[in-house]
Amino acid sequence: MTRLHRHQLVHPSPAAWERLRAGARDAVERECMTLWAARGLPLVVTQQHCDAGPAADSTAGGIATGLSAPLRWESRRLGVMLARSEVLFFDEFPVARALTKLLPAAARPAWDRLCRSTAADGVQSRVYGSYGWQALTGMAHVRADSDVDLWVGVQDAAQADTIAALLARTEIPGLRLDGELIFDGDTAVSWREWLTWRAGGSRSILVKTLSGSRLASDLGEIVRDMKVAA
Repeated sequence: MTRLHRHQLVHPSPAAWERLRAGARDAVERECMTLWAARGLPLVVTQQHCDAGPAADSTAGGIATGLSAPLRWESRRLGVMLARSEVLFFDEFPVARALTKLLPAAARPAWDRLCRSTAADGVQSRVYGSYGWQALTGMAHVRADSDVDLWVGVQDAAQADTIAALLARTEIPGLRLDGELIFDGDTAVSWREWLTWRAGGSRSILVKTLSGSRLASDLGEIVRDMKVAA
């Protein structure tokens, strides 16, 4: 059984789309879902509701999902529940390098260098947020003030330190980098907050998982089941 994780994509079955469209709350939501279904676009796994609990990882349980609509629908965020049986397959947001063609020409060399550097450090980086949705859909999601959100999977604190430092010193003309370091698939921290916390600038750091958020004050709380080198 596929384990759920942050920023994971799901492709609903045709029957699921029919059900979702029938239950749309208004004409805008129905129009958006109709387009998503027609183009075979995915939904994203979101925070799992408390009442779903362990059922979200069960065969018959529900999975909280959603999408961020393009600018034509004012970036409306839609949330829907899917049964495991309604999921055709799971997927991921595009790798960072796939974003190059969407960026202004002046930003591409720096972006390419960043992609090569993360690959050299042995990590996978993917783009999500407005740039990720635009890369997926081909529709306009990005605003003039949109950040480029990356999630980077890291194995331990040392690797997290390396990647956070790399992101901090990267300058891309006309763009601002943001995003998360993700341990073990579903334990995420802001890379900016990680740098501050590791430097002693804060006593705790916000940790996000599919089940919710919490403040952590030591590495053991961040990656509870992993052996992390401080």
